[in-house]
Amino acid sequence: MRHEEFIGQVQDRARLPGWGDAERASRATLETLGERVPEGLADNLAAQLPHEIGEHLRRTEVYGGAGSGERFDKHDFVERVAVRAGTSEARAAFLARSVLEVVDDATQGSITTKVRHALPPDIRELVSSGSSG
Repeated sequence: MRHEEFIGQVQDRARLPGWGDAERASRATLETLGERVPEGLADNLAAQLPHEIGEHLRRTEVYGGAGSGERFDKHDFVERVAVRAGTSEARAAFLARSVLEVVDDATQGSITTKVRHALPPDIRELVSSGSSG
């Protein structure tokens, strides 16, 4: 999948008005995911995505000084996405589900199964529910 196709799918599934909104949602979600999963797993997932998209996983901000593989729950995950995307937490949960659904499609589920297993059940729910869940 190419970068343009990935962002276009995020824009469509998340019902976003513009390309920049889809870029922001993708960046916010993947940077947060990169903080939560172990670095090696984030790198493996990034390698399966278009380069520009995968870099969001690799250049994760050190949120509060903790770095990658940090332990936090669904509430914290959604809150971080909301802050990064500049939106409400309810909207951020939907955006994250939409982005993660496109990630699953882009990787044909190959690495996202490993990502799911690396996450606690409450965050795993975000990965599994998709844009219609």
